[in-house]
Amino acid sequence: MYGLLRPFMFWLDPERAHGISLWALKHGIVPGPGSIHDPALYQSLWGLEFLNPVGLAAGFDKDAQVPLKALNLGFGFVELGSITPQPQPGNPRPRLFRLASDDAAINRNGFNSSGMQSVAENLAKLPKKRTGPIGVNLGKNKETQDAVSDYVSSIPVLGPLADYLVVNVSSPNTPGLRTLQGKQPLTLLLRGVREAIAQLDRHPPLLLKVAPDLTEDDKRDIAEVALDESLDGIIATNTTIARPDGLIDSQRTETGGLSGKPLMAPSTMVLADLYRLTEGRIPLIGVGGVASAEDAYAKIRAGASLVQLYTAMVYEGPHVVININRGLVECLNRDGYTNVTDAVGAEHR
Repeated sequence: MYGLLRPFMFWLDPERAHGISLWALKHGIVPGPGSIHDPALYQSLWGLEFLNPVGLAAGFDKDAQVPLKALNLGFGFVELGSITPQPQPGNPRPRLFRLASDDAAINRNGFNSSGMQSVAENLAKLPKKRTGPIGVNLGKNKETQDAVSDYVSSIPVLGPLADYLVVNVSSPNTPGLRTLQGKQPLTLLLRGVREAIAQLDRHPPLLLKVAPDLTEDDKRDIAEVALDESLDGIIATNTTIARPDGLIDSQRTETGGLSGKPLMAPSTMVLADLYRLTEGRIPLIGVGGVASAEDAYAKIRAGASLVQLYTAMVYEGPHVVININRGLVECLNRDGYTNVTDAVGAEHR
């Protein structure tokens, strides 16, 4: 089905095509096969149940328009956002580009968001019982000088409605955001957010999303802060500002964060390093370039308990989720693992 629609979708401006995809999901035009119920894929993390380890990465559903519809595509969990405290339009268009020759995309969206209050209203309408966790990815407003206050202000509004929270300090499209990955500012930020979470009746797990463009010292510092501050998880990684050798698409020179196939290797390297540096003590979510079961399995073996994708749906269509989950079961059976948790970090053993 998607093979017939893809030429039309690629004829459209990427952001227009994305809007149509959201509309089609919202109105039930995209059929959802539902989740795969295979015990080999099931796991429990942070007190949450994941029917499978394949999640929808932040960026697709920024404003909580279709989280349940996305779960029905077969995702084990969905991450919304990034969501800023106040509404903001993001960067001027065009800001999203397909690199079709490279199975990749570049975006410089700049945290376009309807704001935390609007998202909270959408989340409050969802039923408590659903097929997978819904995470909320937090960003800061572009003009805010006190970043900690922005992230903290979102906690009482979105924290009670989130199955887990993500502090996103790794988007390349908000000026100065990545400086928050430094040891001292990151420590202060996480402590502030932790204190805000402690005021809630329920304490959702707190995760950190990091960039792939990190030095060895950066990775050591992040691992140290994560352990010292008892972070619940790390998402590795966001998009990259690097342009790997071999890109051939004419739009490869656009500024912004690169996602898709070219991100697979560098993001998996950062993932593996963080698993090693944290000694496997913190659950990791691997994201960047996942388009097949073998890609997902490589990230799991590198240390990921869960994986996420987004760009792969642009090129393969929504059924890529079910295909990956089915393939993961085959990978686990082939290597003699009874459950996906047994394969986590296998490359380090």
